[in-house]
Amino acid sequence: MDDREPDRVSITDARVAHSVDLKARQRRYLISMGIRTVCFVCAVIATGPLRWFFVFGAIFLPYVAVVLANTGKKTAPTDADVYRPEPIGELTEKPHEAR
Repeated sequence: MDDREPDRVSITDARVAHSVDLKARQRRYLISMGIRTVCFVCAVIATGPLRWFFVFGAIFLPYVAVVLANTGKKTAPTDADVYRPEPIGELTEKPHEAR
């Protein structure tokens, strides 16, 4: 028997905890709403074409924020880690025939 230690085998790739995912989604939403608030205030203060840029941001950022907040972190499934042991031995000659 060999004195080698077998490689560790990953049984599963665990997903991120729901509470961690929820906190990250809330953070993204709050950042988007903060940017929207800044756009709204700047739309009131700014003049000319820049005002329309801020109005556009203030109107469409809530939609983008909600879509991003409702999109959970989905990872593509990876190929399963398969344990492939090394062969113990191989036959190199034909077995001896009984005579």
